[in-house]
Amino acid sequence: MNIFFCLLIIVACANNAAGQTVIPPPLEDVNRVVDRTLDSLNIALTARPVPGSSRIGNNPVLFLVGNSTMRTGTLGNGNNGQWGWGYYAEEFFDPEKITVENHALGGLSSRTFYEGFWKPIAEKIRPGDWVIIELGHNDSGPYDEGRARASIPGTAKDSIIVTVRETGVDRVVFSYGEYMRRFVNETLAKGANPILMSITPRNSFNQETKTFNRSNTHAVWAKEIAEEMGIPFIDLNEISAAKYDVFGTEKVKQMFYLDGIHTSAFGAYVNAESAAEGIRAIPTLKLAEYLKPAKTPYNSAKRAGNNPTLFTVGDSTVRNEDSDENSMWGWGSVIEQFFDASQITVDNQAMAGRSSRTYLDEGRWTRVYEALRPGDYVLIQFGHNDGGPINTPPARGVLNGTGEESLVMRMQNTGRYHVIFTFGWYLRKFILDVQEKGATPIILSHTPRNQFDANGKIIRNTTTYGLWAREAARQTGAYFIDLNAISAAKLDQMTREEIDAHFKNDHTHSSLKGAQMNAQSIVDALKTSNISLRNHLEKTEN
Repeated sequence: MNIFFCLLIIVACANNAAGQTVIPPPLEDVNRVVDRTLDSLNIALTARPVPGSSRIGNNPVLFLVGNSTMRTGTLGNGNNGQWGWGYYAEEFFDPEKITVENHALGGLSSRTFYEGFWKPIAEKIRPGDWVIIELGHNDSGPYDEGRARASIPGTAKDSIIVTVRETGVDRVVFSYGEYMRRFVNETLAKGANPILMSITPRNSFNQETKTFNRSNTHAVWAKEIAEEMGIPFIDLNEISAAKYDVFGTEKVKQMFYLDGIHTSAFGAYVNAESAAEGIRAIPTLKLAEYLKPAKTPYNSAKRAGNNPTLFTVGDSTVRNEDSDENSMWGWGSVIEQFFDASQITVDNQAMAGRSSRTYLDEGRWTRVYEALRPGDYVLIQFGHNDGGPINTPPARGVLNGTGEESLVMRMQNTGRYHVIFTFGWYLRKFILDVQEKGATPIILSHTPRNQFDANGKIIRNTTTYGLWAREAARQTGAYFIDLNAISAAKLDQMTREEIDAHFKNDHTHSSLKGAQMNAQSIVDALKTSNISLRNHLEKTEN
């Protein structure tokens, strides 16, 4: 019998003699996720901000206290492909009124954060500051070995003394709730404002209820302490999980990276946004006064009343100069003429030079996503710019194929780490977003180039981006139009001189004539399909 259990028995007997509840065993570590942040503790300490160093004049500081879901990896810079929501939190606050310091560190529990990392932060807290505490993911496992980070389950004020096996050091262990009380009391003693948050949701779907699991004992305990001490509680778990219910299981997979706890950049941003929403939702919470104004979602100016809108998304072959008969044109700027304007309008959101990845990274896809309504349509065409360098200028390349492969790379132009996915992955994200909004995604193979094979025929993209676009559509149940094949077949019937007239300046960009041909090719495919977009075609069009 080890020292820990002897101590546990002694303490439990003493408690029983006093008529108190027996100290419960620690919660089992069911996550089985190995977070090795503390293995590089010296680096972690130098990478985290010096407490209070961001303060501007007499402005308050918002201190973030948490674990790897708030700040992942030793450096917290995404070099492991995972991001914590604390990285994005500052984007929601007005830097002229308040600064945000992310003091979270992966692998910490309420107990280990309080034992080893809280004191330097507490020393720098000033009256009027704010402290958000979100801990609990790591409060399970052994009391006395390994990371020895477990807190006693619940909110009771009992404690036990354990001897940590690896170090021989005696430690007093309190309940999760008691650690929360200590964080809160010490913050209040400094004249600052504590806020307790529940931990972030995991990727855990309940097949019976068809919702993401809310089961979170630490959220119950954190809320209990907040009510006991009269401070705000924000159920971050519930706010983000409610979004996951709408996203669906496939899209939620994109919110995590490598496991079902640690978030990708997408998931981290969602949690940061949820935190801001939770702050705004409490009428008396003055921290909301330091938030930036809530973002107004993009609303298509092309939308006509309650009619559906057709969004076109892609690169320069979808939208270009589109200015006069002699300029380069994209088919997205001419396709509206084929539709009944009294039934549907076209909003061309394509942008020259973009790949599927950079269109997403730059926030251009977010505009479309925000504007979508049930009944809308989205034509999506990428591939021309998805090859080439990944992390050196123009840094827009993606991984080949349609699998789940990914690669973490440091971008030369920004110095930031970025997770690169396959071409099909990016298309699947677009498709899932559109489907989530009740709209209809239609994937297109990219327009043909003015290039010929050994037989003098226009080269098709049937083994690369055209194939991958088709596969991504099939994987997600989206519609697919082989624009490349349809337009290439038309070009094959022309003379070289006639073909040249469909391009402008090079072998990729379309002239007005070429853009009109590609738009007609899409219309031709719609007419023979079962895509409901065909019902909005201009009836007089031949």
